[in-house]
Amino acid sequence: MFPEEFVARNLESFTKKGDYVFDPFCGRGTTILQSLLMDRNAAGTDINAVAYCISGAKSRVPPIASVMRRIDELQRSFKSSEDGARAIARELPRFFRHAYHPDTLSPLLFLRRVLKWRDDDVDRFIAALVLGALHGEKDKSESYFSNQMPRTISTKPAYSVRYWRHHGLRAPRRDVFKLLREKVWYRFCTEIPSMTGSVSMADARDAADIFRGLLGRVRAVITSPPYLDVTRYEEDQWLRLWFLGQSSEPTYRAHSDDRHSSEERYWEFLSEAWEGIAPLMASRSILVCRLGAKDISRRDLTDSLEETVLSVFPRAFMTCPPKVSKLRKRQTNTFQPKAKGCFFEVDFVFRLN
Repeated sequence: MFPEEFVARNLESFTKKGDYVFDPFCGRGTTILQSLLMDRNAAGTDINAVAYCISGAKSRVPPIASVMRRIDELQRSFKSSEDGARAIARELPRFFRHAYHPDTLSPLLFLRRVLKWRDDDVDRFIAALVLGALHGEKDKSESYFSNQMPRTISTKPAYSVRYWRHHGLRAPRRDVFKLLREKVWYRFCTEIPSMTGSVSMADARDAADIFRGLLGRVRAVITSPPYLDVTRYEEDQWLRLWFLGQSSEPTYRAHSDDRHSSEERYWEFLSEAWEGIAPLMASRSILVCRLGAKDISRRDLTDSLEETVLSVFPRAFMTCPPKVSKLRKRQTNTFQPKAKGCFFEVDFVFRLN
């Protein structure tokens, strides 16, 4: 995840208020939110349901009063159906009995069933808050619902249970609705955009078909595509995907582009993504791309990315030399000491003539 400062710096350099900014891999919605906060119009796509829910919540922030009323309504409804939620909990794999206290799991199951996060702005905002608190380091914060886990990825069920048993860890009892209210107040203490954006749960290659109103209007793309052979998003986010209605076990390769281990296929994928957004781009627009990879040199990474851009925008050129940054120790290393990934990221800026 790149920081807000990265987006803000590029927005200041290459756009002005009212311009359209697009992110075809919008992930946690950093580009979307920062663009709106700086009075730019923002839109994006992501094929992952977790990314869509979180970035969609940031793109259309509902009034705080509406969110609080909905939480009150949900809590009243939960109390009348609590026995049913507990019955469902007993049917889940044993992981959930170790991951969550029964008094925490029951309201989570209720929210999983009733929140209309795909279509309703308020429910999507609440679902996004749940996703952020669904798992994390309970020894550092009482704002997470789960037993000890990384907050960034969902560790596998069997591994998690072994880890908790080995360290004698038990799931904490959390008041889900109380924590949600606290999180609402916390989020609304920070700056809230006055503008709204648009996010679609879709393939970047279909961007021009989905956002036909933006044809030829996008001044800047600021994005970070999935890194080459580094992480499998559906597998790493399986627990958050479960909350959004998917399987109670990790899924593998539900989408063919979730993780590319083949360099050839990966660069084809990026070329196809640039082709998908090409009709949206205005004259002399900018493409800002942060990229990382495993087992590839910086030079090869640069050459290959440049080739994908030139295959779609033949007159494009880099406005400055690529900027390389080393990655800090990842949080997951605390839980999985042998975990490996990429060790550097590279920032590119292309002018698309």
